[in-house]
Amino acid sequence: MDRTEKREFVATLAGVFAETSFVLVAQNKGMTVAEVSELRRRMRGAGATYKVAKNRLAGLALDGTRFQGIQPLLKGPTALAWSKDPVAVAKTAVEFAKTNDKFVILGGALGTQTLALDGVKALAELPSLETLRAQLVGLIQTPAMRIAGVLQAPAGQLARVFGAYAKKDEAEAA
Repeated sequence: MDRTEKREFVATLAGVFAETSFVLVAQNKGMTVAEVSELRRRMRGAGATYKVAKNRLAGLALDGTRFQGIQPLLKGPTALAWSKDPVAVAKTAVEFAKTNDKFVILGGALGTQTLALDGVKALAELPSLETLRAQLVGLIQTPAMRIAGVLQAPAGQLARVFGAYAKKDEAEAA
């Protein structure tokens, strides 16, 4: 990389750090191209980005951001992952780490809070943003459905009573 490319890379990473809420730091010592491609595919599927970064350039991009706490983790061959949904990144990384010993999660940062491996694993156990939205919609719909059922019940009972009177009148008239 020449100086211009390095500046662009630092500026791009700094922009990412300004927009995202969670950054994961991992080591990928000895991973094959196929394994890295599989990890990238999984991350993309979860709406996340995975990038191998030079530690010095990543450190420069971290300066002045809320993620400065992860700078000590930038040692050795490191990679960064981020997404707008922090749970998606954590889940994908933890699941991949279970099947691949060469991929080691070092930690991450959720806003200004620096997380160790245990913190990332705890974050991975939370339901995803989509699941939480679905649960919230379900909670909102349930009372409305109950109210509609309660309101419909008396009307149905009245209709049955009127129907019975109508049949009784027809029977008496015949």
